[in-house]
Amino acid sequence: MVRGKTQMKRIENETSRQVTFSKRRNGLLKKAFELSVLCEAEVALIIFSTRGRLYEFSSSRCSSVNKTVERYQRKIKDLGVSNKGIHENTQHLKEGDMSMAKKIEHLEDSRRKLLGDELDKCSIDELQQLENQLERSLDKIRARKNQLFRERIENLKQEEKCLLEVNKRLREQYRIDRQRCLSDQDAELVTEKEAEEVETELFIGRPERRMPLKLKSATHSAHKYIA
Repeated sequence: MVRGKTQMKRIENETSRQVTFSKRRNGLLKKAFELSVLCEAEVALIIFSTRGRLYEFSSSRCSSVNKTVERYQRKIKDLGVSNKGIHENTQHLKEGDMSMAKKIEHLEDSRRKLLGDELDKCSIDELQQLENQLERSLDKIRARKNQLFRERIENLKQEEKCLLEVNKRLREQYRIDRQRCLSDQDAELVTEKEAEEVETELFIGRPERRMPLKLKSATHSAHKYIA
């Protein structure tokens, strides 16, 4: 026979109710024991019948259910403290977010006013504060700009100084190289002049009696004559 599905409601018949309680109580105690053995879990089970009779089970052999109950109470207390701390931290973060949102809104409002927007609702004092703030900002901007100009001028002076030194060295090197080149050219001219001086023999008289006479190049012929 197929067992029908048990309806989850109070059993009206007292005898049937007592029989069902006994069966399910034993099954529940068995399941608690199996859970403690198979999974090495600390299990405590407390059952009160309708007549007030106590049934309990503890997986710990050295102590009763009270040890597990005390552990449970300590755990609940720790969780309560932890939950309280989490709640306080959450509340603090929410307050911080709200404060940050207000600051961001204030900064955005100030930025718009500094740009000249939404000035219709500003009073004379607020406009004066904005003007003073802008003047201070302009003073800082001008000071920074002048500082950058001075630094740039100093850098350019240093670059000019380096270029002048390089130019001076190049001029000196050019002068030395030019002198050396001119000296080499003078030496070549002297060598060429010596090579041009060629001796020439000139014979005067009859073939049987000729007198040799040595002549040099045209450069020295003006100083020689035939005797």
